[in-house]
Amino acid sequence: MLGYPISEIVWLVLCILAGGVVTGILAGLFGIGGGGVIVPVLYEVFGVMHVPDSVRMQLCIGTSLAIIVPTTVRSYMAHNKRGAVIPNVVRIWTLPAIAGVVVGSAVATFAPAALFKIAFVVFAAFIGVKMLFAGDRWNVGKELPGRGLLLIYGFITGLFSSLVGVSGGAISNAVLTLYGQPMQRAAATSAGIGVPITIVGTVGYAIAGWPYTAQLPPLSIGYVSLLGFVLMAPVSSYMTGYGVTLAHWLPRRNLEIGFGIFLMLVSLRFLATLI
Repeated sequence: MLGYPISEIVWLVLCILAGGVVTGILAGLFGIGGGGVIVPVLYEVFGVMHVPDSVRMQLCIGTSLAIIVPTTVRSYMAHNKRGAVIPNVVRIWTLPAIAGVVVGSAVATFAPAALFKIAFVVFAAFIGVKMLFAGDRWNVGKELPGRGLLLIYGFITGLFSSLVGVSGGAISNAVLTLYGQPMQRAAATSAGIGVPITIVGTVGYAIAGWPYTAQLPPLSIGYVSLLGFVLMAPVSSYMTGYGVTLAHWLPRRNLEIGFGIFLMLVSLRFLATLI
């Protein structure tokens, strides 16, 4: 970061740290990694650092996945202690989710940045509307589907996660609530499936970005910025416990409304970068 004014560097560091606080709380509250917060923050940071647009979004996503690894692990452990995780879903989803992450990471080597933004805008907007206005009216059942359909959901979760830099919580939360699962259990289970997704996704993006090292800022391993990881990961991991406490204290409907608002705001943020 040599060559940048001190005041500008301080401001960027403060933004990253603030993003870490919000990320940690969201991780515990909704079982998500907080990538919807991290990616927009890093997008502005890397813009100031003059990272080329051709690799900027991919760098944000790869770094986001790395940052939310410890956050997701801590969130899962905290929820699991409370007995809220659905272990059967985590077991069934893990392998297909990893397969989806691998495919998404491969796509990152050649796909345009706009694809990553559009993928999340469409999905998040749909689920956000469902959470805010439809309630149980859009549910497709009161029981979880069979193993075959769960495997498909697992793959889709991994694929979307690697395309938009999240732990999969937004997607798995949506699937589980569509099948009548309480928001607290959905958040807890989402944190569990987020652990392998973020780990494999981080490795995948580090490899995918290796050929573009010359275009990336210093202290980057492929599409993973060590600077962003070191600054944000400890803060977000520490704040996760507070989010878990809130998740088990707030009523279900309040959680759904909060999650719906979060998804709509993130959708608007990504949409703004496409205009």
